[in-house]
Amino acid sequence: MSHTLEEVRTYALQLTDDERGQLADELFDSIRSDEDRYLESAYSAEIQRRIAEIDAGTADVVDSDEAIADAKRALEHARQNSSRR
Repeated sequence: MSHTLEEVRTYALQLTDDERGQLADELFDSIRSDEDRYLESAYSAEIQRRIAEIDAGTADVVDSDEAIADAKRALEHARQNSSRR
């Protein structure tokens, strides 16, 4: 028995928030490519590595206010250089 998209949507919207979230996750997973899965795994491994460095005190960390100020200075510098051309 085949259901139309509208029938499935109507039923799905009657689910609880948690059930809709679970369904959305499962539907999303069903269309992800192997490359998407690999990248997600690689990002997760990198995040875990960085957390371990921070926890061990071996990470070179920068205060967020300092990082934002540096980014703003770099952006302003780039704008000034591009307007001179």
